[in-house]
Amino acid sequence: MKKETLRKGFVFKSYEAPQQSLFDRLFEIFKELITHTSGDFDEAMDWLKELDKEYNLTTEDYTLDDFVQELKDKGYIREEIEPDGNGGMAITAKTERAIRQRALDQIFGKLKRGGAGNHKTNRLGRGDEHTGEYREYRFGDALERVSMTESLKNAQINNGIGNFDLTEKDLVVEETQFKAQMSTVLMIDISHSMILYGEDRITPAKKVAMALAELITTRYPKDTLDIIVFGNDSWPIAIKDLPYLQVGPYHTNTVAGLQLAMDILRRKRNTNKQIFMITDGKPSCVREPDGFYYKNSVGLDDYIVNKCYSMASQARKVKIPITTFMIAQDPYLMKFVRQFTQANQGKAFYTGLQGLGEMIFEDYETNRKKRIR
Repeated sequence: MKKETLRKGFVFKSYEAPQQSLFDRLFEIFKELITHTSGDFDEAMDWLKELDKEYNLTTEDYTLDDFVQELKDKGYIREEIEPDGNGGMAITAKTERAIRQRALDQIFGKLKRGGAGNHKTNRLGRGDEHTGEYREYRFGDALERVSMTESLKNAQINNGIGNFDLTEKDLVVEETQFKAQMSTVLMIDISHSMILYGEDRITPAKKVAMALAELITTRYPKDTLDIIVFGNDSWPIAIKDLPYLQVGPYHTNTVAGLQLAMDILRRKRNTNKQIFMITDGKPSCVREPDGFYYKNSVGLDDYIVNKCYSMASQARKVKIPITTFMIAQDPYLMKFVRQFTQANQGKAFYTGLQGLGEMIFEDYETNRKKRIR
């Protein structure tokens, strides 16, 4: 009987997408659309209808009406009555979580989930990150930190195998990496320039914020993240409000954003603090003590710019580094950011919208491994 020869190698075939129900496929598109429409359900459905006409997303057995009904049944949307008596559909907290999870998968999809959200430092101390280094047992060390394998080996070396005896002198403790907490404030520019020139810059910024929020709450739950937006003024927003974030007819009051960010971080007890700022425009507005808004959109105004440098220096004095993600390539703006960064001794990245999320995560991880003094 002739024996068949098995050949090793690769088999190439056409890509087969994983099995998905029609609802799941439509829901993936819906989550993307609802992000672009800032939570406007009716507008998102109008877009979905146009896509259905062009790409035949639904069938005779499963229409968009069936999809909307299933969204209701699964708790993704609810009916709301406006004060004027008119009704409409709105997304629920369940959908908000699903959008944040999708943003996390899109931006940080290659990451592996970890355990409790702590971060390494370069100091030894109590923690659960083993270093492979040992020292003698000291009074007060927790028993779970005693390395039994190394201690028993010492007992055999010191006291012999025949008459086994384990004494305090034989005990050794394995050092672990001290873990600290990180408090981060993410500043998002919502001035009018974030949608100028036909480019939607606010949606990618929202996605990054949602992904970072989902990452911290699931992977690093001991860290804190506060999100603030800045235009003519600055104010904090809740994580659940991110899908609804919109650009306004605002100038860019970078000083107000930095002031609020520092006020938030001063109240945090963590040693490690940092500010991330996503902006595409130059500072063009400051609010005076009497409430008057001084605005100048032409070039870089020395008065406004110097206020920004002053805030950067103040943040440096209280050990708060600022990392600026500049979505612009204008030489004069890049020069401003370089001087701003030098005043704070922070960091700056001159980037487009592509890769912004990966860049922010990498810097977040790097900063978390440092002990900021």
